[in-house]
Amino acid sequence: MAHKGYHSIFITLSCVLLTLLFVYTAVSKLQHLDLFLGRLERMPFIAPFASLISWMVPLLELVITGLLWFPKYRKLALQATLVLLGLFTAYIGIVLTYSDSIPCSCGGVISALGWRDHILFNATFMLMTFLGIIWHKKDHNIQTYQNTT
Repeated sequence: MAHKGYHSIFITLSCVLLTLLFVYTAVSKLQHLDLFLGRLERMPFIAPFASLISWMVPLLELVITGLLWFPKYRKLALQATLVLLGLFTAYIGIVLTYSDSIPCSCGGVISALGWRDHILFNATFMLMTFLGIIWHKKDHNIQTYQNTT
């Protein structure tokens, strides 16, 4: 029962950090859409989808951000976050392994990170999100149990 408070605080803090991350990167990408698209067009394996990705990624980041703040959709938003960060991190790993030239398509100050730092940054957010999913379930189960007794 004592963990319930910590779980809720951690989940809320995670939602705040993910909101800051996704709003910042989405707005940055949309403000500099031509630059973002140009970088995507130079990226190995995804160049044919660059136009679609240039709009879908920032919009998806903003949708996920909105869903994080509705308790009914929070678990879905956390799962979507984990998938999005996981796909991007896997892509970075694949490109680092099989390509010589890797332009960064990130927005703002995050683009200043090196690729290995980027993987560490993403892994940290993925761990936080994973814990948020697990603790969201535990927190939800505790609340459900309390409401039935």
